[in-house]
Amino acid sequence: MKYLISVLIFSLLAGAFSAQLLRWARVLQREHYEAASMRRFLERWSSPAISGAKSPERFSTKRPVTLSHVTLVLVLLGVVTKVNAVSLGATVIYGLFCPMGLSIKGRTSALSWTKRLRQIVTLCSLEAIAIGLVGLLVHPTYLLAMAVVWATPLLLASSVMALTPLSEREARGFITQAKQRLERVDPRVVGITGSFGKTSTKSHLRELLSSDLQVVATPKSFNNRAGLSRAINEQLSDGTQVFIAEMGTYGPGEIRALCEWCPPEISIVTAIGPVHLERMGSIEVIDMAKREITERASVVILNVDEPRLERWVQALVADKKKVITAGTANADVVISESNDQWTLIVRGESIGSVPAPQSLQATNVACAAAAAIELGSAPQVVLERIARLQAIANRANVLTAPSGVVVIDDTFNANPASANASLLLLDSMDNSGRKVVVTPGLIELGDEQYGYNFRLGEGCRNLEFELCVVGRTNARALMEGFVDRPLRFDTRPEAVEWVKANLHANDAVLYLNDLPDHYP
Repeated sequence: MKYLISVLIFSLLAGAFSAQLLRWARVLQREHYEAASMRRFLERWSSPAISGAKSPERFSTKRPVTLSHVTLVLVLLGVVTKVNAVSLGATVIYGLFCPMGLSIKGRTSALSWTKRLRQIVTLCSLEAIAIGLVGLLVHPTYLLAMAVVWATPLLLASSVMALTPLSEREARGFITQAKQRLERVDPRVVGITGSFGKTSTKSHLRELLSSDLQVVATPKSFNNRAGLSRAINEQLSDGTQVFIAEMGTYGPGEIRALCEWCPPEISIVTAIGPVHLERMGSIEVIDMAKREITERASVVILNVDEPRLERWVQALVADKKKVITAGTANADVVISESNDQWTLIVRGESIGSVPAPQSLQATNVACAAAAAIELGSAPQVVLERIARLQAIANRANVLTAPSGVVVIDDTFNANPASANASLLLLDSMDNSGRKVVVTPGLIELGDEQYGYNFRLGEGCRNLEFELCVVGRTNARALMEGFVDRPLRFDTRPEAVEWVKANLHANDAVLYLNDLPDHYP
């Protein structure tokens, strides 16, 4: 009987560990296998109202009591009182059901069992088994197995770090292959980076060039080492004349490393802003990391509407770079906006005007136009193609639903600058009905996250919008900025259903940002 009870206990703990493993492996994959993400997201799910960001003391409130907190207290109580059944039962409940809301299957996407994930999960499982076997030597024999359930995110992080040399060796093989293909095909390489706007600028440049040249651009947001090498190995065909490489970074040195094997002839920098502050730490570090894309380029295109980028010009010229400025005024290549018309001005000469394309950012188009002209396109041709540029999906797209409701879709990776622009766009809508903002707020802003989301809620209130808060990650900041009690929804689909049921013709709704479901 004692043996059967032990088997049952370890089976329950194995099931609890497996549930935790699947939950946190999905978080790890969503966060690009970054070991530090385990700590950040464990903090988020442990105190979802705080969202990992500091906030002013005058707004401090009690943290919510969750099932995770209750089970942890029960475990500690069971250990102190030596009532093992209490700590064991609490651990099994935690493993199977917590954190509440972090599902095993995933609402927006499931695990993708890549080779790397299989390696990480296998090593993590072996670590758990080894710890559990060592636990057989202590009393109670399942004490360390219980600890494994609670420590699953940490075991995953340690597995990632242990496998890093193997991942690096495999990555070097793909990079070597990509470098050799680049050298053989020999296209002109345009590198694009920026805190925001890089994907849009990449898409615009591809459209401006593709009628004349054979152009390949990195797909979607493939902007790290794995994505860039994959795009080259799978898509760069013989005869490609221009390769457009989007380059992202989570820290200093990453873009420099990309440029070592994919050196750009022309570099474009679209913006410097408080994006990925959680990882980067400060705007100064972001500035330094983005500047790495200019080191190997002979031509640098800068959006000088951004003051930080304007300050780069003198130093780059001194470094003997050809610098082309772009923006909405006072630049070599200007997209001037007036009365729903865009005028292209190249080095002081007006090329002509076209109707302003809907849902496009003039600065991104100006950067793309500058690169197209530098690559040999005639300014007049560039102007004609600007009029035909397509909106980028989920980036402030404006459409009208069958119900007559005007919808602004800005759900892709919103940042403080794009959020402010979207609020102004909603405010400019010439509709006589309600104006509603549906948002989970802004993320990856480090210690400044509370403040940015407080101001977002405040902006909605000042513009007299209705606010629908989605999820818990930034709920407190948004609510306290908005002051009036906004509507609350656990998920975006729930908010969409509310919009469909309550908004009608002459109403307008802005869907601002959309967080994947590994955020609370």
